Amino acid sequence: MSSAHEMLTGKIAALEGILRDLGSVVVAFSGGADSAYLASVAHRVLGSERAHAVTAVSPSLAGDEELDCRQLADEWGLRWTPVLTAEMERAAYRANDVDRCYHCKAELMDVVGPIAVAEASTVILGVNLDDLADHRPGQRAALEHGAVFPLVQAGFTKDDVRAASRLDGLRTWDKPAAACLASRVPYGTPVSIEILSRVDRAEAALHRLGFRQVRVRHYGETARIEFEESDLARAVEGRGPIVEAVKRAGYRYVTIDLEGFRSGNLNDGLAGNEGSSADPLRS
Repeated sequence: MSSAHEMLTGKIAALEGILRDLGSVVVAFSGGADSAYLASVAHRVLGSERAHAVTAVSPSLAGDEELDCRQLADEWGLRWTPVLTAEMERAAYRANDVDRCYHCKAELMDVVGPIAVAEASTVILGVNLDDLADHRPGQRAALEHGAVFPLVQAGFTKDDVRAASRLDGLRTWDKPAAACLASRVPYGTPVSIEILSRVDRAEAALHRLGFRQVRVRHYGETARIEFEESDLARAVEGRGPIVEAVKRAGYRYVTIDLEGFRSGNLNDGLAGNEGSSADPLRS
């Protein structure tokens, strides 16, 4: 057994122990690789009576992601509940300043928190160690509302989550990252249901064209598309259907970002996006 495998096995055991100690949990289940793995392990360790997966449904959740959450719950036998969140009713969220995610997570906790209280459970989120290095004020909001990050406590990186998911045979092991749709809108541009819907339609169309990892960044009438670097040549060569699909979604101009896909790149250059100031667990 390699040392890397031994380290991963140790982290898995630590995660299972943390969940057992919590006793009963409500998992904030977005369907991404992290929350999916956490929901699966919680279900395995605690059973459906003490592990409840809850998905926040709002205009910021891509329609394909909501459907996948439902399908994963069915496939894995999770106790699953979709709940409506109303972050769009919060003026601070719609304003889309650099703390937008704080207001979104505060809304999530206001909705999910009472479920956890009723079940004498702890809300847990699929935050991993790599997430702590980015500007994610939502983590602070979750912690302030009493949420716990078991993957962080057990020492999981993103690569660990994917490796452990693959060991467990979970189809989400290589699922592309899928942040909320509001992350496609530059800070300072107000978020609206119309904008989120336009982005959702454009990205869904690109997925149907065979691009797994893609971001449509919203700049008014212009869509700036980020493809994986390995897909850039194909995207340029096959730009006709791409342009048609994105214009059909509501954009007038269609551009391709030659730097390729970068998760969270709208955070680049933000003050406090380096070092411990971005990490609510170390502040």
